[in-house]
Amino acid sequence: MAGRLALIGPHQRSALRPQPRSTVAAATRRPRAFRETQRVSHFVVLDPGNLSLIQDLGRSAFAAQGVARAGAADLGSHALAQRLCGNSPHAAGVEVLLGGLRLRAERSCTIAVTGAPVDVRINGEPHGQNHALDVVAGDEISLSRATSGMRVYVAFRGGIETPTVFGSRSRDTLGGIGPEPLTVGDTLTIDNLAAEPAWFDVVAVRPPTDEIVITLAPGPHDDALDADGWNTLLHTVWQLDARSDRIGFRLAGSALPAPSSDLASFPVLAGCVQLPGNGLPVVLGPDCGVTGGYPVLGIVDQAALSALAQARPGAHIRMRRSH
Repeated sequence: MAGRLALIGPHQRSALRPQPRSTVAAATRRPRAFRETQRVSHFVVLDPGNLSLIQDLGRSAFAAQGVARAGAADLGSHALAQRLCGNSPHAAGVEVLLGGLRLRAERSCTIAVTGAPVDVRINGEPHGQNHALDVVAGDEISLSRATSGMRVYVAFRGGIETPTVFGSRSRDTLGGIGPEPLTVGDTLTIDNLAAEPAWFDVVAVRPPTDEIVITLAPGPHDDALDADGWNTLLHTVWQLDARSDRIGFRLAGSALPAPSSDLASFPVLAGCVQLPGNGLPVVLGPDCGVTGGYPVLGIVDQAALSALAQARPGAHIRMRRSH
């Protein structure tokens, strides 16, 4: 998207450029018995869908070097998929924008699909989401287009093995670091034995919603708006702009009073709610830069970021201040 850096601010810098197993069943608390006997599994990408990125929890210690956090946009769905496979949440999986991913298993493995609702099929047979699935060599796994939500998460028992960059296997779409987006013919290498027994077969989850309320913790520049400005911010039903991406979730609605002047560059992070010059708030996403020059009105938590990551353009966003 053109002008992405402007989203962060004029002083942005970067050092790097029928479901047979119901998805609403109660959680089954018993360790799964896995049948893998070979350490390494491989999956071949037959179709990457719209955009498929390798993601883990991201990078948390390199902001001083200009490196964004990156990581899964919906950390809750990512972590759930990993847990269903017996993995640590730090394991790497695939984040699929709007579904459409197709894979072929070269060896046996256990997988899980969470996040935006999709039709999961193995060799054409339907299977539900939010539970562990055993696949064997030759099985073809396909995801339909998401019926709601935006991002689907696919985990593999043991996690995807790929070189780490700044301690993470995540793709940073702004900085251009980490594994490239998946393409046809790519091979995913899985370390089957780098996992523990999973204690969940299937879990109940709420589907994504397009009616979202996010809570703002105080930001360093909440005085950038007067009482009338705050009244507008908190009583407007904002809509998620179609230009939103992993860098930032743009909101459309009644423009707020524009900041009087740009600020000196200061640190920002995912969850900061910036007020750029057009008066339309932006909630910074996982791939945002590490510095910005627009006022930060408040900060939202990871649950809010996960909800925004699953919201479709036009979704209604309301804000409230924490007490």
